[in-house]
Amino acid sequence: MLHQPFYDPAKSYEENFQSGPFGAFADGVVIEDSGEPSHEFLGVKLHSLFGIPAGPLLNSRFVKAALRKGFDIATYKTVRTTACPCHAWPNVLAVKLDGDLTLQKAQTPLAADQNYCEPLSITNSFGVPSREPDFWQPDLADAVAAAECGQVVVGSFQGTATGGNEQDYVNDFAHAARLVKETGCKILEVNLSCPNEGAANLLCFDIARAQKVVSAIKNEIGNTPLIIKIAYIADDALLTQLVRAVEKTADAIEAINTIPAAIVNQSGQPALPGQNRLRSGVCGSGIKWAGLAMAAKLKALRGDLYARYTIIGVGGVMNAGDYQDYRKAGADAVLSATGAMWNPYLAQDIKNY
Repeated sequence: MLHQPFYDPAKSYEENFQSGPFGAFADGVVIEDSGEPSHEFLGVKLHSLFGIPAGPLLNSRFVKAALRKGFDIATYKTVRTTACPCHAWPNVLAVKLDGDLTLQKAQTPLAADQNYCEPLSITNSFGVPSREPDFWQPDLADAVAAAECGQVVVGSFQGTATGGNEQDYVNDFAHAARLVKETGCKILEVNLSCPNEGAANLLCFDIARAQKVVSAIKNEIGNTPLIIKIAYIADDALLTQLVRAVEKTADAIEAINTIPAAIVNQSGQPALPGQNRLRSGVCGSGIKWAGLAMAAKLKALRGDLYARYTIIGVGGVMNAGDYQDYRKAGADAVLSATGAMWNPYLAQDIKNY
């Protein structure tokens, strides 16, 4: 059953930022957990190993609402060292799929509209917007302080290319990490599944640069746990190369983000206005297969390499059964964006499963 989403796709990003969250996330009702937290996640004791990834929790109001509804891992939306605007509305549309979004299907245009129904897959096209640190640092600190015993707020960030050289780009990641750590976040997450600004591929596909970025961040934040968020990587050799490059510095690997595809309206025209927005990331039920595959691959690699990283599964977690599927595939913790957006009680459903 789909509930009123806490992020309203019919409103602009700015309207959601200023007035959200909506639906049950706005009712103020707190769902309490009984007993002591019994799960460990990157050094923090939690009531559950489930939560919401970077994306839909736009600010401290959204994070606090998620924590009140029992999402014990709440990730503050990815921030930058400088302000970055959001893409024009619409930013979220329902994608019409017949079954899984395979890589083959993703090579052909997908129709999308504003009719949200089950099984739900969506596209989201925001462009990783961010306020200035003068805003988000105190706001993130406020969110961090709202976590009760058995909960944690994760601070997500990424670097921004400013026209300088590669070292400037790497340094900006480290600078962002330092600013996030200053807020009191116990766990940090770097977004390597974003466009590698100044290059065509996602940063997680650029092994050499990703390794430099992760090393610079760890040099900056020391023992603070670091999650790296990556995309679906079909090439097993490339995934192995990436894991070898980061497994001694990253404490956790989170996968996946989305699967990109061309998004069109019912007339076959681009559904998202503006330049370079024909292709957009798809998430929701259609990408569950890819997230499960990555969890299994990362578990196998962890064993092969005698590594110790935590595996965080994301993608198509719409119900308690999906959560269990991820745990069986090898995920140590599981996150949901689309499922959580349309079901504010998903965390409780999983705890009561």
